[in-house]
Amino acid sequence: MSKSVLIVDDAAFMRMMIKDILNKNGYEVVGEAENGKKAVELYKKYKPDIVTMDITMPELDGIDAVKEIKKIDPDARIIMCSAMGQQAMVMEAIQAGAQDFIVKPFQQDRVLQALEKALG
Repeated sequence: MSKSVLIVDDAAFMRMMIKDILNKNGYEVVGEAENGKKAVELYKKYKPDIVTMDITMPELDGIDAVKEIKKIDPDARIIMCSAMGQQAMVMEAIQAGAQDFIVKPFQQDRVLQALEKALG
């Protein structure tokens, strides 16, 4: 059975890029959110196997969204997506409970490697 993924990024283009990689590699994208608040709602609704979470977003940033999702489901698997130069925020996200991170622009091999590791 394919693994379900929730994609969270405020940039539609980034969501499309990651969705394309996932669809081509047998993952099922169950939802997309453009901010952390919607991500938390969709997580409750779909309970995906894994979440790809942008850090910088309106309404609720990725780090706070990770904390909220972890309150709902301590076993939630979340991979952070960050632009270069956000190392401090990535560390904060991992302390909040994220399993791994991938750097934009996304490279297919790295995305798949991070998902497989988190789902491991």
